[in-house]
Amino acid sequence: MHKFLLTALLASAAATSLADTPLWMRYNAISPDGSLIAFAYQGDIYVVDSKGGTARQLTTNETYESAPVWSNDGKTIAFTSDRNGGCDIYTVPVSGGLAKRVTFNSAAETPLAFSKDDKEIYFSAALQDPAKSILYPT
Repeated sequence: MHKFLLTALLASAAATSLADTPLWMRYNAISPDGSLIAFAYQGDIYVVDSKGGTARQLTTNETYESAPVWSNDGKTIAFTSDRNGGCDIYTVPVSGGLAKRVTFNSAAETPLAFSKDDKEIYFSAALQDPAKSILYPT
C-alpha cells in the first residue's frame, strides 16, 4: 500500500512540475487588426486568437521555421525557414495552405515587414559581394 501511495504521489508531483514548464513560444507577432497572434513553437508557425484558445498550426515541416511577420491586410504571414538548406523567406496564407518560397539566396534572410501594398517583403540578410567584385580586386 505504501509503494502505491508513494508512486501516486511522485506521479502527481511530476505532472505538476510539467504543467509549470514554459513552452518557449517565440517570435510572437500580433495581426494588424489585433485579433490573432502568430508565433513560432518547436520549429513551426502557429496562430491563436488574441483572447486565448487553442493554437492552429500553419506549418508542419521537419525543418526549422521562425520569425513570423503579418501582411498589412492580415491575410498572409511571411517567415524564415531552412527547408532548402539556407534560411529563406516563405509566405503562407493565414487560412492555411502550402508555403511559397520567396527568396532564393544562400544567405540567411529574416523577414521584417511587408510594404504598404503587401507586394514586397522587407528583410534583413548578410549578403556578400562576389569575389570578382570591385571590393576584392585581384
